[in-house]
Amino acid sequence: MNLSHLLNERAEQDRPIRVGLIGAGKFGTMFLSQVRMTPGMHLLAVADLDVNRARAALIETGWSEDRISATSSAKALAQGSTWITDDSEALINAGGLDVVIEATGVPEAGIRHALSAFQRGRHVVIVNVEADVLVGPLLKQKADAAGVVYTLAYGDQPSLIAEQVDWARSIGLEVIAAGKGTLYMPEFHASTPDTVWNHYGLTAERAAASGMNAKMFNSFLDGTKSAIEMAAVANACGLNAPAGGLSFPPCGTAKLASTLIPSSAGGILDQKGQVEVVSSRTRDGIDIPDNLRWGVYVTFEAPTDYVKRCFSDYGLVTDPSGRYSALWRPYHLIGLELGVSVAWAGLLSLPTGAPREWKGDVVAVAKRDLEAGEKLDGEGGFTVWGRLMTARDSRDADAVPIGLAHGVSLKHQLPKDAVICWSDVDTPADSVAYRTRREMEKLYGFDTPAAARGAA
Repeated sequence: MNLSHLLNERAEQDRPIRVGLIGAGKFGTMFLSQVRMTPGMHLLAVADLDVNRARAALIETGWSEDRISATSSAKALAQGSTWITDDSEALINAGGLDVVIEATGVPEAGIRHALSAFQRGRHVVIVNVEADVLVGPLLKQKADAAGVVYTLAYGDQPSLIAEQVDWARSIGLEVIAAGKGTLYMPEFHASTPDTVWNHYGLTAERAAASGMNAKMFNSFLDGTKSAIEMAAVANACGLNAPAGGLSFPPCGTAKLASTLIPSSAGGILDQKGQVEVVSSRTRDGIDIPDNLRWGVYVTFEAPTDYVKRCFSDYGLVTDPSGRYSALWRPYHLIGLELGVSVAWAGLLSLPTGAPREWKGDVVAVAKRDLEAGEKLDGEGGFTVWGRLMTARDSRDADAVPIGLAHGVSLKHQLPKDAVICWSDVDTPADSVAYRTRREMEKLYGFDTPAAARGAA
């Protein structure tokens, strides 16, 4: 509640938070539109492999040429302008930088950038939730050791969910479930970049004209992105992943408090304290009027009869017993809200959500029958989609995480819906992402599958 005042003080003192953005895609561009108008922040640099795209993003969001004319980070620091570069490491090493925003969406790049930033004493805002789900708990430990902040990105749904969970726990309420809404149908799991636009009601030509990435949008549709985001929430909030994966129950806001509660109380949950994604559409294809397609929610339980009466007195929507209720937010604004994370990190040295445990993982599942020798193409592609699992179940199966299911070849045929295991694929080429993932598995004692540990 004091961020704007603190930012104004920094502006008056001419001590802005110096920010560097890596990745000028949609999320990053939305941040560019707002940081220009936020007192107490200075966008020191933008790094993108395509510097013309970065410049176009700045111009599109209202930046004038004289504010992006710097030819080096040193001049940008001295002039209060913004430097554009294709060298992410040069951005991370720029003098005076406080906060790095990692918004590439590529796990390999995101992990490498985060590790470099920690070494240079930079806080990291990880828009790249793919990297976070792959190795986030270890990145959080490394950030702590370096004395910097590693944080999920406010405006993206995982951070907003973590905020609601924190609200509930901070006032003594037990969190029963937390998650988000999406548009879901079972057949979407088989969607590919060739079929994705039909589901969105768009032509490929219209999507291309709007600069829409087919793999990225397909990840939203085929269930992968939902799994990734719920794994991030589970790890940040200490919540459980459903043992059988997300079930996407159709549910509007009025029914959250009676649906996202234990089955013993009339709901659908096997246990208290788990993540789940609700569908904005019924299985027979009818859109729910009060749906939560773009929003987030938390359900909670009254600990006493007194609190139960308070729920009633103040008009909360509850289940029939009156004991369970819900809080939701109907929308999220992704990059437009990202400055909140920058301010929390740069002013308060605190995260807006960060992985503190390894509770959830996302594994690669075959979208169709796959042939020997086929090369997996990762998130949003033609070959696999990502399913949420508990971290323990993932490692017991020796499953390939979705963040590493790219560029590796199958040793043999696999049927549709099979979980891809490391025994099914060639060993991936050495990479920072692969090495860091193995380091995290060893840290948590999950470095060998159940059979090798002698598990039943």
